[in-house]
Amino acid sequence: MELKTKRLVLQKLEMKHAESFFKYRSDTETNKYQGWIPYALEDCQHFIKNRIAEQINQPGTWFQFAIILESDEMIGDFGIHFIKEDNQQVEIGCTINKEYHHKEYAKEALRAVMDYLFFDLKKHRVTASIDPENLASIKMVESLGFRKEAHFRESILLNGSWVDDVIYAILAKEWHAFRPLLKD
Repeated sequence: MELKTKRLVLQKLEMKHAESFFKYRSDTETNKYQGWIPYALEDCQHFIKNRIAEQINQPGTWFQFAIILESDEMIGDFGIHFIKEDNQQVEIGCTINKEYHHKEYAKEALRAVMDYLFFDLKKHRVTASIDPENLASIKMVESLGFRKEAHFRESILLNGSWVDDVIYAILAKEWHAFRPLLKD
């Protein structure tokens, strides 16, 4: 499974990506808003081997893309949770190496994934769970037509502290209406 954009290739996260994955995922600044931070390369290898579905679009599983630059450098990852109950809704999440922040790589990857989810897989709804302090991610999803649906107070235990969580979502019909307004 592979998706391509102007500057990126999104391919299934595999063991060959483990060292690059560990490099940025273990960085506390890159993962300031993440619930999972690996402490050793073996943590990433275990994650890749045991927590990622072999095939995309399997109900109740997570599928993880490696985000690769044209130069073959991995700069991030993009996860898709195919919700088991109806397999018409998915949850997404993205992490970009801090060295590549503010270059719109996450937005470019998100657009490609959204097109795939809505146009190819015919999903009904996509959600994103975001730390309310992560203003850059909030701004990015809002710029792509997502709307805020909920703000949960102290609903996630993260690194020993209870933190808030905001949920953003977009429906297929909203993406179909919004997508033509975006410049490629």
